[in-house]
Parts: sequence; C-alpha cells; structure tokens
Amino acid sequence: MEHTINAPATAPALRAFSEEALLIFAQAIDDYHRLDSTDATCDNPYPAATIEHLLYHKCWIDSVQWHVEDEIRATAIDPARALGLKRRIDRLNQERTDKVEGIDDYFLSFFRDVRPASGARINTESPAWSVDRLSILALKIYHMEAETQRTDAPADHLQRCRSKLAVLLEQRRDLSLSINELLHDIGTGRRQMKVYRQMKMYNDESLNPVLYKASKTN
Repeated sequence: MEHTINAPATAPALRAFSEEALLIFAQAIDDYHRLDSTDATCDNPYPAATIEHLLYHKCWIDSVQWHVEDEIRATAIDPARALGLKRRIDRLNQERTDKVEGIDDYFLSFFRDVRPASGARINTESPAWSVDRLSILALKIYHMEAETQRTDAPADHLQRCRSKLAVLLEQRRDLSLSINELLHDIGTGRRQMKVYRQMKMYNDESLNPVLYKASKTN
C-alpha cells in the first residue's frame, strides 16, 4: 500500500524522535484503555497526512491487537469465536503493516534530498520497523507496570514483574537511543535509507495457495 506523507515543518527533531514517538504512543495507549474495548473507534487527535497521525493510529492498532490476542487465548473459548478472532488478528496485522510502511514513506520523504556518503552502511531494518518495536515495547511496559500494582497477586509474582519491568525500561532506553542514532546517521549520509515492502502473502488471494485454489473450485 502506497502512502503520500509529506514531512511537515513541525516534524519531530530527529535527535529526539523516539521521545516524541513515545509520548504519542503513551497517549494512544491511555486513550484506548479509557474506553477499554477492542471495538472502540480510534479518534485520532492529529491531522491526517502527518507523522503524528500515523504514530498514534499505529499504536492504537497495536493496543487493539494486544487485547484481541489475550481474548483468543481463553481456555474455554468457543471455536467459532476463536476463528473470528483469528481472522481479526490477520486484518489487524495487515493494518499494522500498512501503517509501518506509511511511517517509512514519511522518512523517505524527509530524507529525499540526502545523498549517502561513499561506503554508507545499510541497516538491518528500516526506521519504521524499529519504531514498530518501540510501540510494542510501550505496550509491554504499560501492562507489566499494571502487573506490579495488582493487589490480588502474591509477592513473588509482583517481584518477578518488577524485575521484568526494569529490563523493559532499559530496553526502551537502548532502542530509543538506537533509533535516534539511526535517523541521525541517515540524515548525515552515514547510513542509507533503504526500504523493502513486506509483501505479505497470506492475505492476498492471488498469492495464498489455499485461497486461490479455493476460488477456482467455487
């Protein structure tokens, strides 16, 4: 899916991009949990065609999927409901991928005039897929912190969750710094901005053998 995202004049400073993104993720997560429903409508507060809009919507999708993933793991779940939730998870994964690729389109536009230096390195993943991990990490921290505050859990559970939370917070610091450094290096030409689309096959009726074989028999 192609996106047209122009880098606005108010684009977050690249050296602090992660910090700005985390604030937007926290806002999306808090907004979702105030409604606390996987069927709630995403009321995105940011203007369309901005990076802020994409970041908010992407984290909203992550928040919905987090809770749908919880629901499908219920031990006594009705099989028909489980199938419906699995189908929804597939749709959410596709929406998530579309938003991530939209974020990469933003960066491609932002860095369009940068000429990589001779010998510029290529990163193992695009900036947006690193930002995707930062969004998921924000959700992990939110829910792990909630576990440390439970009044119905034993002390050893609370201690384990506090230890895990400390690791997650350290991971967030490291990932935030790495993303900021990656963006800075791309902006200065030390690394190349290179994007490969995900090209997911399981949702595509022309690429998933189960789907296209079924369509020929119907």
